[in-house]
Amino acid sequence: MAGLASSRLASGRLVGRSEVGSRAAAGAPRLYLPAVAVAAVAVGLIAVGWSSHWGGVSFAAAMADQRVVVIGPLTLAVLAVILVVERVRPAQIRPLIARGHRQDALYAVLNATVVVPLVVALALSFAAVARRCLGWIVVPPLGIVPRWAVISLIFVAMDGCNWLAHLANHRVQVLWRFHELHHSQEDMSVLTVFRTHPLIHVSYLIALIPGIVLVANGVVPTVLLVGYAGFVAFEHSNTNLGFGPMERLFVSPNYHRIHHQLDGPQDVNLGFALTIWDQVFRRAVFPTEATIRTDTGLPGRPLVVEQDDERPHHLTTLLGQLWGPFRPFDAVQVVDAVDGGGDDRAGS
Repeated sequence: MAGLASSRLASGRLVGRSEVGSRAAAGAPRLYLPAVAVAAVAVGLIAVGWSSHWGGVSFAAAMADQRVVVIGPLTLAVLAVILVVERVRPAQIRPLIARGHRQDALYAVLNATVVVPLVVALALSFAAVARRCLGWIVVPPLGIVPRWAVISLIFVAMDGCNWLAHLANHRVQVLWRFHELHHSQEDMSVLTVFRTHPLIHVSYLIALIPGIVLVANGVVPTVLLVGYAGFVAFEHSNTNLGFGPMERLFVSPNYHRIHHQLDGPQDVNLGFALTIWDQVFRRAVFPTEATIRTDTGLPGRPLVVEQDDERPHHLTTLLGQLWGPFRPFDAVQVVDAVDGGGDDRAGS
């Protein structure tokens, strides 16, 4: 992390407009260089994967599988059902097509056209590099272990890695600059699962490690990946639904909404599918009547959002949000990434 960022995080104070102006005049950088470094890592990794022919894996076949997970018929059917449930049992009453829903629909299109090939290229490249440089981590076939047990282990370990990456996205300033886009949604819906910066997927590459380690013993079927993706989408929905006693194991919409709350820490309830990681590391906050309908978004709106003006400007807002991580550090409101509470949540 850049020294400037580290000093700001340590002090935990807000940067005033006058100070921003004076530092800009003093020759502050025009770009937030750590964010540029993340983009450079992505480009470099993809270049290595491309030069090695993706480690012998068919890029076209991997693309087809990923499209099935993101926008396949089963995925679209699941999304449609959840959209209906949102109208029947909403956590908050929203218009049929709210501003935030339209903005997230743009991100769904962006995912289908741009993010899918990017994720495939990153995943294949990461796997190829891991197998080439860390071949010893691949466990040889274990005939005595049933395939279903291996797949179950991969799933649980993958979810744990996703939790760890998610925590890093809230605790490391440069990663938060990419992740805050996801938290900027004030009209939560199932489509909010698509509201992510394309480069945030670099931080989630560690979730591939369990599959790489156990690839010789079993490969997770695509249909199970669709189920996992659908479950993660469901927990972002604007539905007043909990799982009762099962919430001690699985993430529900009411549980995950607390993670997006406007007032209070957002570095809680980080689980993707399982709540066990939050409980083990004491970051679990279980729903109450007071939290079910809590407002969501970023305090102070440090990032441009579609609710800023009387009339929404979806395309320009999209471009502004995608550019957000690269804004000069001095041009944004800086808060403490360690406390993770109250209005100082942008770094929490």
